[in-house]
Amino acid sequence: MPSRLKKLLPKRFRSEAPVVPVVRLQGVIMAGASGPFRQSISLASVAPLLERAFAMKDAPAVAISVNSPGGSPVQSRLVFQRIRDLAQEKRKHVIVACEDVAASGGYMIACAGDEIVADPSSVVGSIGVVSGGFGFVELIRKIGVERRVHTAGQNKATLDPFRPERPEDVEHLKALQLDVHKTFIDLVRARRGGKLADHPDLFTGLFWSGVRGLELGLVDRLGDLRSVVREHYGPTAKLQPVQPRRGLLSMRPAGGAASRLASTVGEGLLDVAEERALRARYGL
Repeated sequence: MPSRLKKLLPKRFRSEAPVVPVVRLQGVIMAGASGPFRQSISLASVAPLLERAFAMKDAPAVAISVNSPGGSPVQSRLVFQRIRDLAQEKRKHVIVACEDVAASGGYMIACAGDEIVADPSSVVGSIGVVSGGFGFVELIRKIGVERRVHTAGQNKATLDPFRPERPEDVEHLKALQLDVHKTFIDLVRARRGGKLADHPDLFTGLFWSGVRGLELGLVDRLGDLRSVVREHYGPTAKLQPVQPRRGLLSMRPAGGAASRLASTVGEGLLDVAEERALRARYGL
């Protein structure tokens, strides 16, 4: 019998296996939408998928698969909050599975789960904040370039990479980082509560394997998503991926398609390089 006809029958006459929707979140966490040449995570890109997953009335739970080295703390928290809001609104149990890496912002999103599952070799944690850049002061001197900056506001050119670094600028940046770090720590403590181990390096930005993460209380169990779902909801339980919808109009080239394609490819390569750099921090 077609599935659309099954839905017309009373539940007692249906013989359907439990179905758990799965939303896969992969890539660097950054504002903007994913495209054909990049995979990224932002509230704008994942909100429609989350809405569809939590809208499945008969689903006993919603599963989230996270594979991210982190990125924007704002987008991380927005995605985390949307998952929690939907879970409370729809009264759904949330299972989060950590794949290769769920670190930094990726771990923040993982904390939206009522249950966090990791592979023994997954990389988890990295509860910290980092800012990076380069200084080109000596370089422009050597090649004979004069830096000219005009501002309205004495701190508008703070941390300009072509000017000498000022201690007061660094102090301001570190104060900002401490605010963001505290928000991250408070979120983890609120979600993980008494599960967390008393470890001096827990909130220093260090990261661990899934095995060590279990000992520290960062995850609840080791395993894979399919096995956990079947353990909870029976051996016939199925996972149903929630995929982005792609309309016909989005597949049709329009005027200037070649130049837009070249631009998209270029942006995609930069995004790939950024993700590779982030993953390299975790030995991946």
